[in-house]
Amino acid sequence: MIALRSFCAVALLSLWTAPGFAASPYAGQQNRAIKALSDQEIADYLTGSGMGFAKAAELNGYPGPAHVLEHATELDLSAQQKARTQQVFERMQVRARALGVRLVDEERTLDALFSEKKIANASLEKALSSIATLQGELRLTHLQAHLEQRAILSEAQLAKYRRLRGYEAGHSAPSHRH
Repeated sequence: MIALRSFCAVALLSLWTAPGFAASPYAGQQNRAIKALSDQEIADYLTGSGMGFAKAAELNGYPGPAHVLEHATELDLSAQQKARTQQVFERMQVRARALGVRLVDEERTLDALFSEKKIANASLEKALSSIATLQGELRLTHLQAHLEQRAILSEAQLAKYRRLRGYEAGHSAPSHRH
């Protein structure tokens, strides 16, 4: 019995230390066009998707224009409210797409600096500063749209929006990305 336990322990230990057993969670990502971004993230940036940038607003009672438009009928939006919401959404989208294009380009540049072995502290700091600024501007764009949107809706519509989105006690929101 002791021999069997020893054999199993040695077998398990050899499996544990075998090459490739504990693969990196990044395995396979080395083939991406931009290593730090998935194809979905690139698409989201290029299309101006929310990507959770406005969660602080959304979850604290500041609706997003895209979701307000999705629920326009249930919220009983007036023609003027719908038009104003559409304008907020379009302004946000135009700005978010432009920032997303720039951010993807900056990530591509950072990736190239590393892949071509041309990275140094100065170029790293410059690239990251640019990426961080763009991320901040992108988040600001989405949050400002939520701020503008709240001012368009009545208190009753805001309450109904919270219920529709599952933010009221006892309700659960649908599980999809914002």
